[in-house]
Amino acid sequence: MSEIDKATTTELEAAAFRRLVQHLRERTDVQNIDLMNLAGFCRNCLSNWYQEAAGERGIALSKDEARALIYGMPYKEWQQRYQKDASPEALAKLGSSHKS
Repeated sequence: MSEIDKATTTELEAAAFRRLVQHLRERTDVQNIDLMNLAGFCRNCLSNWYQEAAGERGIALSKDEARALIYGMPYKEWQQRYQKDASPEALAKLGSSHKS
């Protein structure tokens, strides 16, 4: 593998992140609870991490603003359009695998 400088690494990581966010925006059929059960993170986690990264750099970003950046729309709107009730099985799996 070629040597990649730090600036290029950051650009590649940013491009991969943007692609992940775009993919999640397109896959509205995939519910957050499914992501949590399978991967241990969801869209809300990404928005929280985004908000934390902004805060570490002195940038004030509200929870709602961070969520809108990840969801591509206000969170309440995404919920109304795409969020489905979680199945009892998905809720049980989440409860047994995530003790936070």
